[in-house]
Amino acid sequence: MNLFRRKSVIDLQAEATTDQSLKRALGPLNLTALGVGAIIGTGIFVLTGTAAAMNSGPAVVLSFVLAGIVSAFAALCYSEFASLVPMSGSAYTYGYATLGELFAWIIGWDLVLEYAVGAITVSVGWSGYVVSLLRDFNIHFPPELSAARGTDLIEIPTALAAALKARAGWTALSAGLSDQIRALGTDPGSLPHALAVFNLPAVIIVAIVTLLLVIGIRESAGFNNIIVVVKVAVVLLFIVCAFQAINPANWQPFIPPNNGTWGEFGWSGVMRGASLVFFAYIGFDAVSTAAQEAKNPQRDMPIGILGSLLVCTVLYIIVSAIATGVVPYQQLDVPEPIAKAADQAGMGWMSRIIKLGAIAGLSSVILVMMLGQTRVFWTMSRDGLLPEFVSRVHPRFKTPWLITIATGIVVAFFGGVMPVRDAGNLCNIGTLLAFVIVSIGVLVLRVREPDLPRKFKTPWVWFVAPMGAFSSLGLMLSLPLTTWVRLLVWFLIGIVIYFLYGVRKSKLAGGAAETGSADRSA
Repeated sequence: MNLFRRKSVIDLQAEATTDQSLKRALGPLNLTALGVGAIIGTGIFVLTGTAAAMNSGPAVVLSFVLAGIVSAFAALCYSEFASLVPMSGSAYTYGYATLGELFAWIIGWDLVLEYAVGAITVSVGWSGYVVSLLRDFNIHFPPELSAARGTDLIEIPTALAAALKARAGWTALSAGLSDQIRALGTDPGSLPHALAVFNLPAVIIVAIVTLLLVIGIRESAGFNNIIVVVKVAVVLLFIVCAFQAINPANWQPFIPPNNGTWGEFGWSGVMRGASLVFFAYIGFDAVSTAAQEAKNPQRDMPIGILGSLLVCTVLYIIVSAIATGVVPYQQLDVPEPIAKAADQAGMGWMSRIIKLGAIAGLSSVILVMMLGQTRVFWTMSRDGLLPEFVSRVHPRFKTPWLITIATGIVVAFFGGVMPVRDAGNLCNIGTLLAFVIVSIGVLVLRVREPDLPRKFKTPWVWFVAPMGAFSSLGLMLSLPLTTWVRLLVWFLIGIVIYFLYGVRKSKLAGGAAETGSADRSA
């Protein structure tokens, strides 16, 4: 039993050239839009406020810079792999070619946390903005069906909302909000309460995205391109209109002093904030999962990955600076921090446009995350590590429809019951682990097969790749211990499945060469 048998990079390149199972419909603009569609979303529209209020204060700008630097190191490594091994599967395929099958399985299992759990996280954020927008039109969604199961919701009356400088209506009851209410002389227990049972809007958006992905990649890419244009326009509108309302006093102190707990303000808060907002950067590597659907992957994949990362990093820094300049950071721990900043900046009806942009943005993130998840499963099934039906392609739409539907069902269920923070932490640790492995994998392949023709080479690879690995590991260590425990439990389940099924059914199990040369039918 050879647990470290590898797929030959040369065979992967030949397979990419001849395999037409998936339509090659995506050009560099589509791929860049795909990355922007994944990156712009939760980071700007949700996590900016949470990280500022709970961890970094106005220095959330530095958290975004730090997370962006970590992502840039990994992006350069991803770009080399994506142009060298232009196959669906992202880090999974890269690991198979460099580190061997067991590591490839671990990465593929890990990517479930990145893509599927990421889609769960974003669907919950999408629900919050939809419920808020409906309230603008006096449509009140039942609180019991608008949040994760067990969420405690409280109805704030108009008079109290004015004193809190908040919005009247139902909202999640946090410890900070409870303290503010008591400080105003009101007992939170005297206000109407509701306990959430199921997050219905989250389920609805996942069902819609699943249908789009079943219909086909070209239609999905067209839908995504439209949404990307809309949400980028909305972000730019916010930047232009809210800039004039900045109060520099809100940036003082820029790095609030630590309150005695690691990760709550101070420099440790900047680190913890970076590990939280890092969620916003996972989109660029989702581009690499669509390599087999790119028209010219050797040229287009690096453009799509690096281009989308650069555009979104600049936007993140500007938006987070404006948001904390307009609204005191203590007030930004809300589901819709950018809408709150728009209201405080006197944008009026434009706040509705901001919410529409957020809804569009989060929709495209869910689409790209679920696309990435199904393509990873499709590739693992083609390699024999998962059952054959997983890679079954629809005869008309040419998409892996069965696994797309199955993924949609799972994401919808957990989106309806899972709290956003739990899902976000799991997604982050899965993504960072994939970054560590890809960064190491680039160096391994440079040593093992230095003469392979590389259309794109990671610059200063002996600095960039180790920094990608160490910086990603540093952010992983900033995550809570409970997240690490869940990661270990998840991996134990995955290892059991691999040894019960994948190790025996793998298409390399029939006798791979020492170099890991793959069966060309894999």
